[in-house]
Amino acid sequence: MSEFRQKCIGKTNLVGSFAAIPHPVAIEVMAQSGLDFLCIDWEHAQISRDMIESMVRAADVHRVPAMVRVPGHAPEAIQAALDSGAQGVLVPRVSTAAQAESAVKASRYPPRGERGVGPGRAAGYGYRIPEYLAGANDRIVVAIQVETSEGLANIEAIAAVDGVDVIFVGPGDLSVSIDAIGPNGADKLTDAIQTIIGVTIAHNKAAGIFCASPQNVSRWAATGASFFVLASDTMFLGAGVAANCAAARDELA
Repeated sequence: MSEFRQKCIGKTNLVGSFAAIPHPVAIEVMAQSGLDFLCIDWEHAQISRDMIESMVRAADVHRVPAMVRVPGHAPEAIQAALDSGAQGVLVPRVSTAAQAESAVKASRYPPRGERGVGPGRAAGYGYRIPEYLAGANDRIVVAIQVETSEGLANIEAIAAVDGVDVIFVGPGDLSVSIDAIGPNGADKLTDAIQTIIGVTIAHNKAAGIFCASPQNVSRWAATGASFFVLASDTMFLGAGVAANCAAARDELA
């Protein structure tokens, strides 16, 4: 668990998945699958703030690092996720260097940032505040998501921000933002993703990307990406049920 950030910034190949089902049981099932980490999707899933802590706790039981994709740039959301005991945050829709700097400040304690000190779960509800403060800045992963045309245009400045550990590409939103949806936009989207990954690597940051299927992992690994979020628990559930249902009907045919 304590080595998660070192693996990220050391560009170890890591495969995780989004956790969107708002229940600790779903986290425990995913945690036993062999994934390197989980990313609780507070941005798009119907997950409450109090459930975040329960989901992080469930991941901790199985010693699988849990990050949280926060709803936006608000420092309060970032700090709430980290106070729950999350090993890192994924901050969506970062389009400027100033937004990246803000994410870093909210994730780090002074003097490297502006994160508030509180007696949350991460600090043992107040019993281990000194110990937690002593190591948190070196353990917490700060990942930012570049997924807009503005972010693409500003990628050099974003990648230069000190304290960002991972720059993560969101292909879906990026394709919409740069008008590269569907087969006709495939080449344009590929060029944009390669640009983001290339600049990220040039600035010695780890590059990450969402992959809807495992077949895409090797493609982006070849360009330098090392941090992969593979589908989500809901996607795996739907695909698994559909495949087994089809197989059952084949048996009946």
